[in-house]
Amino acid sequence: MQSRIRSVEAIPVKMPLNKIYKGSNYFMSHRVTVVTRITTEDGVVGEIYNGDEIDHLDAIISMIQNDIAPRIIGEDIFDMNGIWNKIYPLTFNILADRKVALNAIACVDSALYDSIGKTLNQPLVKLWGGTKTSLPVMLIGGYYTEGMDVDEKTIVADIESYMEMGVAACKFKVGGRSPEVDAKRVEIARKAAGDDFILAVDANQGFERSDALKFALAVQKFNIRWFEEPCRWSYDKAAIKDIRMMSGIPVAAGQSEVSPAVCIEMMTRGSIDVCNYDASWSGGPTVWRQVAGAAAALGLEMAHHEEPQISSHLLGAAPTGTFLEVFHPDRDPMFYAMIEDRNPFINGYYEIPNAPGFGIKLNWDCINKYRLDK
Repeated sequence: MQSRIRSVEAIPVKMPLNKIYKGSNYFMSHRVTVVTRITTEDGVVGEIYNGDEIDHLDAIISMIQNDIAPRIIGEDIFDMNGIWNKIYPLTFNILADRKVALNAIACVDSALYDSIGKTLNQPLVKLWGGTKTSLPVMLIGGYYTEGMDVDEKTIVADIESYMEMGVAACKFKVGGRSPEVDAKRVEIARKAAGDDFILAVDANQGFERSDALKFALAVQKFNIRWFEEPCRWSYDKAAIKDIRMMSGIPVAAGQSEVSPAVCIEMMTRGSIDVCNYDASWSGGPTVWRQVAGAAAALGLEMAHHEEPQISSHLLGAAPTGTFLEVFHPDRDPMFYAMIEDRNPFINGYYEIPNAPGFGIKLNWDCINKYRLDK
């Protein structure tokens, strides 16, 4: 069976947020993404959106249109290894920004899989060998209030709103204040959530090693599902193992990595319990599934950093897949506005779409309203 690529299209989209969201050392005022469409000679259109690279958006679009498309038009969508070998060398230039190439490849890799699923009339979770039909939902929240260390009123209101949305868990932002202040914020969140609601914490590499340990020991009693990216990027692979071993709290990392080999190294050296690799930042489902296979072989858990429109099928097919990560609609309006047939959250779970490919229908009225290439 063959189905050859006729055209490749990349569309930049930018949506404003209703306020600035602050993590440990970053802030977000807009949500951006790339909608990639691959049309085959049989008339099948694979389409999906990837990423949130506001500083590299133009470069990613340019690479898809000018570098990747000429290499793959006419290729058979089922020859994924051959296509990968044609486009992966775009990451080899040591003087270029490798992140741009990996994001661009991820967009195309994802749209190709959507094409394959639609051509075979099967959801990707089944094509990838998965048997799960739903996933527990973890909402990324607990952002800082500008000018305040501990904003108890907002923390309580946020947690209550997450629970009202029907999610099972919250990944709460820390690492932007002192260990003592962040521990107090987590204490407030736990009291607001109650004992049955799942709570993880995410420092986004915000703590020094000693402060990460101090914080972890202070929140041990709050039943923390995992402590994500505890330490500074420059030495985190050694330090997070110490945090894991000394605190007893499971450690998650991997979203900031772009190489499957590095994620697997973190697993084998005992640095992490959970790997939250990001397919949209690292080259697409092809490489994410390599990491998920290693996690299963080593008995470790697999997560996915954000991107629920991509991750539900990946996590559903991963033997040790965990939570579907989402944002509040104010923080990620795209997941709620750009998908016409998004499944609701029910009793903490999200049903994996069972239509062909990624199983979702994009809202082109929304895309056309916010696209930047009009």
